Amino acid sequence: MRVRSILLTLVLLVSGCSSMKIEDYAAFEPTFDLFTYFQGNTRGWGVFQDRGGALKRQFVVDINGTISPDGELVMTEDFVWNDGEKSQRVWRIRKQDAHRYSGRAADVVGEAKGVAYGNALNWQYDLNLPVDGKVWQVSFDDWMYLQPDGVLLNRAKMSKFGFTLGEVTIAFQKK
Repeated sequence: MRVRSILLTLVLLVSGCSSMKIEDYAAFEPTFDLFTYFQGNTRGWGVFQDRGGALKRQFVVDINGTISPDGELVMTEDFVWNDGEKSQRVWRIRKQDAHRYSGRAADVVGEAKGVAYGNALNWQYDLNLPVDGKVWQVSFDDWMYLQPDGVLLNRAKMSKFGFTLGEVTIAFQKK
């Protein structure tokens, strides 16, 4: 029982340490609009690092974004990994109001939620991730920051049960 109490306290302390609030970016420029940025063709270069910072995988992703007749942003992401693996994810994203988005994809559990202010977007979702013949449900906490000249930087923390598994870092550029 004592071990459980200690573990619960540690999890609460670790999860309560983040002080990032999306509203803090309201005055940052250039202003990021998810629909405008990802409409058309975009390319991203990314890496996955484990929780110790070791580089585990690299990838390139080509994204084609279109607006459907019902107003959704449909983003088709084609990944090519450095080990030759290819994968695809198709997002269907809706704008809820001036700052909020929701999204779905086949491997996303439930609905992704996003909030944007200024040059930043925070995107949170759970993903069914194949790992060594098994499927893990992991949580993603993505932070995207639009930079001058159309560069979009993305840093995503991947966790399970509140413990960080690793990070994904991506730099996007419009084609």
